[in-house]
Amino acid sequence: MNLAVWTEDEAGPFQTVPMPGQSWHEGGSGQCQEHEYVRNGTAKLLTLFCPASGEVRAKGVTNCPNTVLRAWLRSELREVLVGLAPAAVLAPEVNRQQWASWQEGLQVRITLPAELPPLRMLLVLDNLSGHKTPSFVLWLFANGIMPLYTPLSGSWLNMCESVQRIIKRRALECQHPQSTGEIIRLLEATVTGWNREPTAFEWGGKRAARRERSRRRRRHWLGGSGAVARGTMRNRRTLSEQWLSNCQMTH
Repeated sequence: MNLAVWTEDEAGPFQTVPMPGQSWHEGGSGQCQEHEYVRNGTAKLLTLFCPASGEVRAKGVTNCPNTVLRAWLRSELREVLVGLAPAAVLAPEVNRQQWASWQEGLQVRITLPAELPPLRMLLVLDNLSGHKTPSFVLWLFANGIMPLYTPLSGSWLNMCESVQRIIKRRALECQHPQSTGEIIRLLEATVTGWNREPTAFEWGGKRAARRERSRRRRRHWLGGSGAVARGTMRNRRTLSEQWLSNCQMTH
């Protein structure tokens, strides 16, 4: 449907503690970390991620109430929408069907407004209550954004979590930040470096493998050569296996 897809999540909280990780050091003399630390609060990283381009939009915060999260999301999403191509104008019935198609199969569906603008973006979110506030959801609808909530215990379906783990590892491994401001600076600097050469993500997993096999018409590779069989090869039993099977049936 030529729709932009973005994912959102909040990483953290990160404490001002020594962070484990791998580092360069002389053989036989591993790097030591302090065992004591002062509790100087925690930091979080608000993150928007576009899997198709690899672009990351992020902001470090020391607390993340709904007012802070929603204000940041609105600001970032407005900037993203400005950079998108204009949406095609469809008939009202076709446009509503396009919106409704993204709720097919759901047990709990969001009530769509009577008037809907052209659909421009899909936004993948988790099930935080702040993401389901009526005022925020209506704002998304008014701007042509369809929210898609990952199922409970299904956070791994949100690719934003994958890029957050990469950013956390690059920013904080083997570090001992002394303040939340230092944590935020490390995280945001890593995001800036990531965006210089972003890496696009694509969905994998078992379903993708099944689709790939279906596209190949379930071909079966033959004996390590380059030949394939389009159908399932019938297993031919050896003479000894046939004899054993006949004996078992006799007794």
